[in-house]
Amino acid sequence: MSDFEDSDAGSDFAFGGSPAKPKAKPKATTAKANGKANGNGNGTTATATAATTKRQGPSVEEIYQKKTPIEHILLRPDSYIGSVEPIDEEMWIYDPDTKRMAQRTITYTPGFYKIVDEILVNAADNKARDPTMKRIEVTIDRENGVISIMNDGKGIPIEIHREHDAYVPELIFGHLLTSSNYNDKEEKITGGRNGYGAKLCNIFSTEFIVETADVNAQKKYIQVFSDNMLKIGKPKITKHATKKEYTKITFKPDLGKFRMTHLDDDTIALITRRVYDLAGCVEGIKVYLNGEAIALSKGFRSYVELYLLPPSNPDEPVLSKAPEIVYKKLGERWEVAFAVSEGQFKQVSFVNSINTARGGTHVTYIADQITKRFIESVKKSKVTIKPHLVKNNMWLFINCKIANPTFDSQTKETLTLRSSSFGSKCEVSDEFMKAVMKTELKDFVDMMVKRKEERDLKKTDGTRTSRITGIDKLDDANLAGTKHGEDCTLILTEGDSAKTLAVAGLGVQGRDKFGIFALRGKPLNVRDASASQIADNKEFSHIKQILGLRHGEKYTSTEKLRYGHVLIMADQDVDGSHIKGLLINMFDSMYPGLLEVDGFLQQFITPVVRVTHRRNNIRKDFYTETEFKQWFEDQGDSAKDWRPKYYKGLGTSKDVDAHEYFRKLDFHRKNFEPARVDDRKLLDMAFNKTRANDRKEWLASYQPGVWVDNNLPTVAIDEFINKELVLFSIEDNSRSIPSVVDGLKPGQRKILWTALDANIKSEMKVVSLQGKVTEKAMYHHGDQSLVATIVNMAQDFVGSNNINLLMPEGGFGTRLAGGKDAASARYISTFLNNITRTIFHKNDDALLENLNDDGKVVEPRWFVPVLPMVLVNGVEGIGTGWSTSIPNYNPSDIIANIRRLMNHQPLVPMIPWYRGFRGTIDQVSSDRFRALGIIEKISDTEIHITELPVRVWTESYKSQLNKWMSASDKNPALIRDFRYNASTLTVDITLTLTEEQMQKAEAEGLEVRFKLSASIATSNMVCFDRAGRLRRYTSAEEIIEDFYPLRLRYYQLRKENMAEKLGRDLQMADNRVRFVMEIIQKKLTVNNRKRKDIIQELRDRSYDPMPKKVKPVVAGDPEAEQAADAADSGEASDYDYLLSMPIWNLTMEKVEKLLKEKSDIQQKLEDLLALTPIDLWTTDLEEIERLWDVMVDDYQVRLVDDEENRRSQGGSKGKGKARARQPAKKAVTAAAKRKSLDTVKIEDDDDDFADKPAAKKVAKTAGNGTVKARPKPKTEDTKPKVEAAALPSPPPPPVPAEPITLGSDLEDSDEDVAATIFKKAATKRMIGEGKQSTLSEMFARKSSVTDSGVVSSSSSPAIAAAPAVVAKPKAKPKAAASPARGRDATATSSRKKVVDSSDEDSDGSAGNVSEASPPPVNTRPATSRRAAVVAKKPVYMDISDDSGEDFDNGDGGDDDSDEFEMD
Repeated sequence: MSDFEDSDAGSDFAFGGSPAKPKAKPKATTAKANGKANGNGNGTTATATAATTKRQGPSVEEIYQKKTPIEHILLRPDSYIGSVEPIDEEMWIYDPDTKRMAQRTITYTPGFYKIVDEILVNAADNKARDPTMKRIEVTIDRENGVISIMNDGKGIPIEIHREHDAYVPELIFGHLLTSSNYNDKEEKITGGRNGYGAKLCNIFSTEFIVETADVNAQKKYIQVFSDNMLKIGKPKITKHATKKEYTKITFKPDLGKFRMTHLDDDTIALITRRVYDLAGCVEGIKVYLNGEAIALSKGFRSYVELYLLPPSNPDEPVLSKAPEIVYKKLGERWEVAFAVSEGQFKQVSFVNSINTARGGTHVTYIADQITKRFIESVKKSKVTIKPHLVKNNMWLFINCKIANPTFDSQTKETLTLRSSSFGSKCEVSDEFMKAVMKTELKDFVDMMVKRKEERDLKKTDGTRTSRITGIDKLDDANLAGTKHGEDCTLILTEGDSAKTLAVAGLGVQGRDKFGIFALRGKPLNVRDASASQIADNKEFSHIKQILGLRHGEKYTSTEKLRYGHVLIMADQDVDGSHIKGLLINMFDSMYPGLLEVDGFLQQFITPVVRVTHRRNNIRKDFYTETEFKQWFEDQGDSAKDWRPKYYKGLGTSKDVDAHEYFRKLDFHRKNFEPARVDDRKLLDMAFNKTRANDRKEWLASYQPGVWVDNNLPTVAIDEFINKELVLFSIEDNSRSIPSVVDGLKPGQRKILWTALDANIKSEMKVVSLQGKVTEKAMYHHGDQSLVATIVNMAQDFVGSNNINLLMPEGGFGTRLAGGKDAASARYISTFLNNITRTIFHKNDDALLENLNDDGKVVEPRWFVPVLPMVLVNGVEGIGTGWSTSIPNYNPSDIIANIRRLMNHQPLVPMIPWYRGFRGTIDQVSSDRFRALGIIEKISDTEIHITELPVRVWTESYKSQLNKWMSASDKNPALIRDFRYNASTLTVDITLTLTEEQMQKAEAEGLEVRFKLSASIATSNMVCFDRAGRLRRYTSAEEIIEDFYPLRLRYYQLRKENMAEKLGRDLQMADNRVRFVMEIIQKKLTVNNRKRKDIIQELRDRSYDPMPKKVKPVVAGDPEAEQAADAADSGEASDYDYLLSMPIWNLTMEKVEKLLKEKSDIQQKLEDLLALTPIDLWTTDLEEIERLWDVMVDDYQVRLVDDEENRRSQGGSKGKGKARARQPAKKAVTAAAKRKSLDTVKIEDDDDDFADKPAAKKVAKTAGNGTVKARPKPKTEDTKPKVEAAALPSPPPPPVPAEPITLGSDLEDSDEDVAATIFKKAATKRMIGEGKQSTLSEMFARKSSVTDSGVVSSSSSPAIAAAPAVVAKPKAKPKAAASPARGRDATATSSRKKVVDSSDEDSDGSAGNVSEASPPPVNTRPATSRRAAVVAKKPVYMDISDDSGEDFDNGDGGDDDSDEFEMD
């Protein structure tokens, strides 16, 4: 039989078995019986017996033995009480001399310590059973080797246990495996568990006395056990008349079994400490040791002080300062104290008064919480802290009550119970953590982190060796690392192209003393980087190895280095200056002594602009753009004699230039002066991320027009920072923060300008547009960055743009991943949105101030949109010292507030708004809003989510749901399951919860529980104002107020510019009429005459000269310079507009047409002068509103379609409240609206001077056929009706915050403009920024003669988007009942046709084409959502000169091939 099997039902391990007597040996059986037992009656047992007699060694009985429980415990004590051999171990003991706990190496027997502890824990457990218990007394008789432990409170029942026929005290202390803790369903917070405990003490004692009193039975019980519990004395029961109960255990340990002869000092000190443990852990009792009370007035806190306070000597005052102790009682069952250790984790913990010397899950539970929260609190420092670095500096003291604890063994040194089964929670409070953060923990952690960092950084140290291998892009100097190393120079180049230039230049200087290393991108800002970031940075590590730098070493010279000089060779633009600054910052942060070595750090300068004289080839080099611009302005008219060439990048220079640079190395190499204290302060200000406010002041103090004097041999570090590095910071802000005028950053502005200038109305690949922008707008940065900007401008999902200026054709990203799921640029296409040209009006193009880049005219300084786009689409950006965050707002709300300003009404505060967002946005404070998703309970166990907060992307939220499904010890599951039916447009998620989870969710709040709330702040609305200064706006309304006067001013300028062009056109038309009439009347002869004679005669006859527009002279622009030269030489004639007229203009029909043209222009000019700037603005706003409504309706239809698709698939199961709020009827209405818009004929006149609202249908009256506008309801935002006569004066606009110097003042009256317009047109030379695109393609003219003979005209608007969508012609209507009705029917029918004026010529002859003519070819499907919405829209005045230069030059209505020009 195995050792682990019971022999029979009467095993010695039966419950309650007292010391069993040895069993008698079984009688020998006969061979016959044995044979039968084996199933063999032939005497085979005899053979076995014979074999047994021959066995050598121990017998079977000696090998296989069976022990009684007591014998087993005595034989294998380590399984129950631990080792019985004395050991030397470092332990905490109580030092009576210092009255403090002391940690020292002592000799003790773990088993002996354990049996004493079992009786102590039993005494403490009685407090959990009887809260009235007040006292524990411990007596140690050292001489006799006797220990006595007594506790008051409820005693042990003195009665016989019926089942086991023994008194209860005997059963508890004298029978193994007896306990009151076997009911695991009952929550107990005691130490006993397995039924051994005190019995083990009894077994290992020569004498064990139990004494208890029972008030209920009025009896006193005494019983003596002896001889290792083998002998059980008869209980002595006497009468107990007092009401005081108690239990007392007195035992004399069997010291021989512990290899002990007496109770030594170390053992008594250890037991004394354990008694002190009870005094500190058991609340509400007094503990006595040898009759003396242990004074711990503050309970567990006083106990902790025994470990941490300095030794106490009653004869001397305490001089040492007490360490910081953080103590907190966290709930009814937890007491936690914290102190800082010194590099090693320490803990003193108790579970139900049991000293868990090795800790366990309860210690990990608290330590992990403190560690996690500590790391979170120091995350802002950007230092990576590993949890063990924090834990190794903690000393925890924990006293807790755990329900039904489990331990690793009977010695109970380690708690193994899972934290979820503790029976209580202990969450470290904020107050506790604040106190922890005030201790020295952070200093100790920082010190350990620094030590680790230094060890990591030393791994990349360099050495002074003559050869280095394994570093790419390094061309080492031949003498580097030798005795001539101090004379060698390491050239650090900005990329491979700069390295190529350096290699070419070293063909002059040689390679012995010059090494080259090409940097990859910008160096790391090591000042705020963590050690791991620095150690992992290959560029920094390579520089250390190349130079031979060693971490932590202080350098006062370059003797120990491989190179004596470092020469920075970067581009001369602002990014090159930033690279220089980062390298200076690197040496200042890591090796500050090297910056004090004269000549160690150098820079290589190259020209940024080189000008060459056109005649004598004299060259001048400029090393800063500021210096060049100043020189160019000083040259005046002689500037055109110089031809500039820009060298912004080192790659622009040729090998010949490199040879020239290195021949003059003494000039091009500039030493940085040794660093001073003020220089180091400036470097810290420029690169320390915590000094953003200081950088703001630094940027504000910059004085434009200053530059570093490169004629000097050295450069001071402070001068470099304040004059050169500051330019990068300014440029960084301009790239990251938009202008309040147009709401665009430079990259976005370049894209928009390129698209508008190229009039991109059809699909273009994004990668193609990126190349076009790079070439046309001189984009100097990464291609991927530009592609990402284009994609962002075209995105239209919820949380992106309210009005996407570009249209997305393909996968531009969705709300699933916040746009990160966009396709590659080579697969997707884009084009201008219909509404874009309405917002950025073409009539404003001539007023914009275009910039110059490398001598080329590029995008304007800013556009002037009709409404502040910075509020429409919002913006986010981080620059140098500044950042910005502006949410999106509803364009309708913005337009309404603009109209309020027009009417001198107070602005209405606006709430952030995102197109397609179906949740709610509430205002929480003056500068903070809260965006809420949509969630509702649809059953007792289901919740339906149909909207997420703004910019909470669906895939991210789905990942969060998966985490909420997973349960852990610390975080229970929030949901049981979820069903995901979301699309790219909408959210549809159904959560399944248990009833318990639902109750908790409702108690906490569904929005809070499931994180359906997001914060939107308006406290950091920073933009460049119109003066180019960074400004923080307090509200969206303040932005509108700042935008309004500038935009109104530009409407005045637009009106003046248009009037001036019309005046010029009127003069031109008048001169043409007179010119033709005089030729017909033979007053003027042009045939067979010299050109100069004709021109002279035209001057003599007072014909007005009309010079062609000439581009302004721009430095570096060859076309502008050639045009200017041609104009000055007189090659361009001022009368080409007359002499280039075709011969057929001399016919009577053309004369009549010329007269009509003159009359039309005259009328247009009068109509324009009758309008005010507010009238023009109102017209634009109405057109934007119309197109915006179409966009909103189209998006809503998409949402409804998506909802219906999911509903048809059974995806959405929420109630109506959580679904898309649009019924099917809305979709039909929107579709019908689009259909009606596609079939409306457009017959409005130019909207800039129309007397009727845009987007309103026109109707003919039955009487005289006069075209009138449909009356519209009067609202506060409606513009006043404009009549042909004088208009009522509009209210004066608000006075701007500062004077505006563009054009004339707003106070100029229309009469002043009318009186001076013809004079301006006659005298002003028309020189602009560049030739403007014609607007004549945007409309066609229809002319008719009224009964009175007055010539009138009306124009058809252009479709400024994709080719028009044209409906199929309807069947001819039946005859009307009356003439009037028939006329109306005809008018209605005609309005349903579309006239695409882009196909009509400038002389208006196409306007005479019959309405029955076939419509233009439809180039886009009528069902496409991206198709242009054709509707009645206003027509804008043609202010360009493309068609006005030549009057009817042959591409008009006549197609005669015999045209010729008059000489």
